[in-house]
Amino acid sequence: MSENQILNMVRMDKEAFSICSLEDDSDEKQYWLSQAPIDRFYSVEILRQIMYGYDPLTARLQRFFEVTELS
Repeated sequence: MSENQILNMVRMDKEAFSICSLEDDSDEKQYWLSQAPIDRFYSVEILRQIMYGYDPLTARLQRFFEVTELS
């Protein structure tokens, strides 16, 4: 499944909303630790795409060459 397909599948549940203090204990850490590693990876990838966008032309790692002189 490509990253673009993953991003298109994500929909925000606008019904679920809560307000709390930053000092309150949260069960978020326990929730994420209970998820499978691949699910956590996909979630991070979705957040990355939301933040930085998705461009299939730049989805690959850049390659570069460095020329050095041998002594």
